Amino acid sequence: MRLEQLQAFLAIAQTGSFQQAARTCGVTQSTISRQIQALEADLGIELFHRSSHAKLTLGGERLLPRVRKICQEWQTATEELADLIGGKQPELCIAVIHSLCGSYLPPVLQKFCHDYPDVQLRVTSLGSDRALKVLKDGLVDLAIVMNNRFLTTSREMIVEVLYDEPIEVLTAANHPLAQYEFIPWSELIRYPQVVFKDGYGMQRLIQDRFERIEATLQSALEVNTLDAFRGVVRQGELIALLPQSALLEARLDPTLAIRSLASNNISGLTDGSSLTRRVVMVTTQDRLQIPPIKHFWQLVRENIPLQIDQQRSAS
Repeated sequence: MRLEQLQAFLAIAQTGSFQQAARTCGVTQSTISRQIQALEADLGIELFHRSSHAKLTLGGERLLPRVRKICQEWQTATEELADLIGGKQPELCIAVIHSLCGSYLPPVLQKFCHDYPDVQLRVTSLGSDRALKVLKDGLVDLAIVMNNRFLTTSREMIVEVLYDEPIEVLTAANHPLAQYEFIPWSELIRYPQVVFKDGYGMQRLIQDRFERIEATLQSALEVNTLDAFRGVVRQGELIALLPQSALLEARLDPTLAIRSLASNNISGLTDGSSLTRRVVMVTTQDRLQIPPIKHFWQLVRENIPLQIDQQRSAS
């Protein structure tokens, strides 16, 4: 059984004529006749009384509402796919790490809304691992995250590197570590920290670094918003390791201090490399063919690395 056979059946039922149905379907009358004969052979029952008018048999009457529904569903599906290819999707869903939502992303969001006013843009702030999972599950169209090569190396994923940034230390202005311009790791590891919850890329990055230098991370408190980090650290006891882009508001707060990490070997610590994170944009190959998604991808590529460069030049 083929779709064109069902479409031929429906056209005959609606017009009452094989000849008129052939005109409606854009084929010859003999083609229509062969399609109905093949359909009747598959079903094992005649569908029309052969007379001057193509009148439905009892079997044809029973089949008609089902065929009408099938053909309508097919038409709806093809129209929806045509809209998708043409960029007429109703919404665009993205998942983004917290530090970008309040800093580099808003100009991109505004530009996209101007360019695609009929597409509802939905932005969810998530940790990197969670964002990549909902992308893989098809719940969002695109994710901007801290890179996790274990979650972004599948064949269908497309990954665009946006920028690399240093990890810095956030303390209260009167904290002992605030006296340093570059905080030695030997001093850093002495103090308890507020960290991101499990499932966030930053939590994994910091934990891995402490393990590499054979030190114990004193994780005193877990939070998941930048406001919470600033509020807790401001109290004076806890410190936090955060990426540079997450500290834009903290730099304007006189009750807080931001210091760089020392990269030289101190007191026998074996790892002297700098601590950085890489931020990437991820989607799937099929999604990147859809015009609104492709346009958002291009806006991010053109704007966010440029903002990063401008900020670094200004500082």
